Amino acid sequence: MLGCMLVSTAYAEKADREKPIELEADAVQVNDAKKTSTYTGNVILTQGTLMIRGDKLVVREDKEGFQHSTSYGNPTTFKQKRDGKNEYMEGSAQRIEYDGRMDKVQLYTKAWVKRGEDIVHGDYIMYDANAEYAEVISGGSQAATPETPGGRVRAVIQPKKKPSDGATPAVETP
Repeated sequence: MLGCMLVSTAYAEKADREKPIELEADAVQVNDAKKTSTYTGNVILTQGTLMIRGDKLVVREDKEGFQHSTSYGNPTTFKQKRDGKNEYMEGSAQRIEYDGRMDKVQLYTKAWVKRGEDIVHGDYIMYDANAEYAEVISGGSQAATPETPGGRVRAVIQPKKKPSDGATPAVETP
């Protein structure tokens, strides 16, 4: 199901794929003929370290068995531990779409993604895990937010810690 969403994104916790998917919502409608499930009302999906929250989650399975999902909210959010690191990747948008066949995640409208202390804001953020390619697009002045007053893409990238050179500081003797 949606558990794959963002699991492979940015080297997410690999063990999450093997964990059960747990879904909570106020209501669910399942249409076996169309292979869709629609969860509504304070939707919470967890799978290992992955947590997705939204107002509505629609999951569809294609003919080949791949899962495609769309999470809606004001906002809808995700958070997941990065593989092998003690840090999280998290993000938010009005709509998050996941294509299981292409392993592609798209965040629409008032979108932001944070990895560690680095953060990027835009009206549209796409990450293709297979190609390890990301794209961020502004929405122009009509998409202005407090974080992006001109509606432009905005990123804050923290300096990387320099490895120690192994030298010991000089000690003065009196």
